[in-house]
Amino acid sequence: MKQKLVTGIVIIFCLGVLVLAARWTPSDAGKGKIKVGQPAIGVVKVEGVLMSSGGTYGGTAGTADIMQALQEARKREDIKAVLLRIDSPGGSAVAAQEVGEEIDRVRAAGKPVVASMGDVAASGGYWIAASCDEIYANPATTTGSIGVITELLNVQGLFEKLGIRSEVIKSGPYKDMGSMNREITPEERQILEDLVGDVYQQFLEQVETGRKGKIKPEEVRALADGRVMTGKQAQKSGLVDTMGNYYDALDRARELAHIEGEPQVVELNSADPLTRLLSRFSASSLVNNNTRVPMAY
Repeated sequence: MKQKLVTGIVIIFCLGVLVLAARWTPSDAGKGKIKVGQPAIGVVKVEGVLMSSGGTYGGTAGTADIMQALQEARKREDIKAVLLRIDSPGGSAVAAQEVGEEIDRVRAAGKPVVASMGDVAASGGYWIAASCDEIYANPATTTGSIGVITELLNVQGLFEKLGIRSEVIKSGPYKDMGSMNREITPEERQILEDLVGDVYQQFLEQVETGRKGKIKPEEVRALADGRVMTGKQAQKSGLVDTMGNYYDALDRARELAHIEGEPQVVELNSADPLTRLLSRFSASSLVNNNTRVPMAY
């Protein structure tokens, strides 16, 4: 009985520590130390798979949080520049566009935005980076993967073996397009190919516009076949500006904002430790994951 009680107390204590760790973020450590009126650089983190809405512990980067952070950076007078720290394998094309639009608004307000790539900033992650004034990457960063993909699962054979039948009542011929229990028709394939092609064209235009003067449109298109590359290769190709880590990018943001001396650094959004851990797993396993309609992977 006594041993069970001790075990229970230990478990409760460990759970309490985990909860506190999950609630604490690096930005908490700096609260109360911000000097009013002193120039600052806002840090916005993009971690995990990009989705228009992301769960707290799902290893996804919900755009609402990121967009709010960028809006705060744009409106705050003390924030003179933004450092966008990207560690994402990509995800929803819409999510990437939403973040890119907010980056454009920050830049239009006269505040430079510098992208700093972590372990991975591929596909949708690169889409976002291309919206920034400059891109920093580490030599071994995984980036590129410019392209769009959609994949449909067909379990018709399995259903037949299990004796499962599906009856579909639909208002139009394409309402059940992508159904798992039948083959896709040639007409449906063409519709989806056109959809993927349209989003792909939007991706290309974003990269060509964002990297204008640094890489030619025809060079972008030659690289936009879905290939991944290292940060070093991306720099050689013109997709990345400079090799450097987080602090190198932070210093560049200071220079672009003409901030004298050491600036304040304000983290405008910060995932808790557990979410960051889940994001790592997501980033490593989903770079080549093919289950989405359509995703900028």
